[in-house]
Amino acid sequence: MPKQEKNVRRAAVSALRAWSKGHDYAESLIDKHAVKNGLSSEDRALLQAIMMAVLRHRNLLDYWIGRIRKGRIDHEVRDVLRVGVAQLMILRIPDHAAVYETVNCARIPVRGLVNAVLRKTLLLRKRFFEELDDEPLPIQHSHPEWLWKRWRKAYGLDNTVALAEWNNEPAENYVRLNPLKPTDIDFAECDLEETVDPRFYKVAEKLPYHLIKNGSIYVQDLATRHSVDLIQAKPGEVILDACAAPGGKAAFIAAQMENSGELVCTDSNEKRLPRLEQNLSRLGVEVAQVGVHDWCEPAPTKWHGKFDAILADVPCSNTGVIRRRVDVKWRIKPQQFSELRELQENIINNLIPCLKPGGRLVYSTCSIDAEENEEMVAWITEKFPSLTCEKQVAITPFTDQTDGAYSAKLVSA
Repeated sequence: MPKQEKNVRRAAVSALRAWSKGHDYAESLIDKHAVKNGLSSEDRALLQAIMMAVLRHRNLLDYWIGRIRKGRIDHEVRDVLRVGVAQLMILRIPDHAAVYETVNCARIPVRGLVNAVLRKTLLLRKRFFEELDDEPLPIQHSHPEWLWKRWRKAYGLDNTVALAEWNNEPAENYVRLNPLKPTDIDFAECDLEETVDPRFYKVAEKLPYHLIKNGSIYVQDLATRHSVDLIQAKPGEVILDACAAPGGKAAFIAAQMENSGELVCTDSNEKRLPRLEQNLSRLGVEVAQVGVHDWCEPAPTKWHGKFDAILADVPCSNTGVIRRRVDVKWRIKPQQFSELRELQENIINNLIPCLKPGGRLVYSTCSIDAEENEEMVAWITEKFPSLTCEKQVAITPFTDQTDGAYSAKLVSA
């Protein structure tokens, strides 16, 4: 694109082009392009709103664009049109600003096309909304058709609609109080609201960054509590968090341990360790040992029979956190479930020898799909008869109004 004065819509198009090439996740791209373009906090918020609106509603936006402009559209031009139509139809930004700024962010040769499509969108806007209920549900709710069919088979139509609607809403923020760094907090002043769990608070407006910075609280969804509660960590125990980065659950476990014992935190990616260590340090964790280990490989002999409890928060499809990770529904493919299942089985195979007799293994995902959850736990207990599944917790957004998650506690004989 030619150099022009800063334009938030141009930044959005550039970020979408990078996203489509798999260069990074949406949130990272928003930060990167906000800094690159020197955007104010207000303009950064607009960039985020546009980017998220396009990614959440991409199917629907493309459907509307296709009704106006038939035939092939260049990839970059399509992203420009998505940015414009999202402003007019989803965000309801004033028409003149949305059209004028979006046209100006396009290359000069295609500005006429962009202008024509956006102005036709304005003319047809009322009709498009009136006819929306007649469109196929995966288009209405902007989810891949294969994923829609998968969920409809598993959960039924009403729950699938509720799940899709949940996924398309901005995610709410929650914070966990950190007992390792107790602080007197004015909850009303910090816009923190009580939840069903006294350890967690909902953020009403802005995140209280001063409390995050000093370690008094940690940004963490309510759904994460179930796996940690199943661990039932006790002071003095030796515990492994096998896939620990970025460290939120590890710090939660350390709080249960009252900073007494030994907490081994591993991750397969060495690049994630600095953030893991920084988070644990900020949150006042004193019992953690951090290191690299890929659990697709056998454990070191020194870890065999070492741990009272293991948290296996394994890599998964992330289908329970699409509201929070908008990239997921467009990036995951049907074949990845079987690929992930193979990875999960491999990790469990290498973790089991590390349990003490009578030890606890908590298997955890942020998936809502049985193939990665209940079916996986059935496989574990069949392959390892010494393990008994004591409890399972399956959380879905349409029943619990939190991120989706699954946890199972398995106890060794």
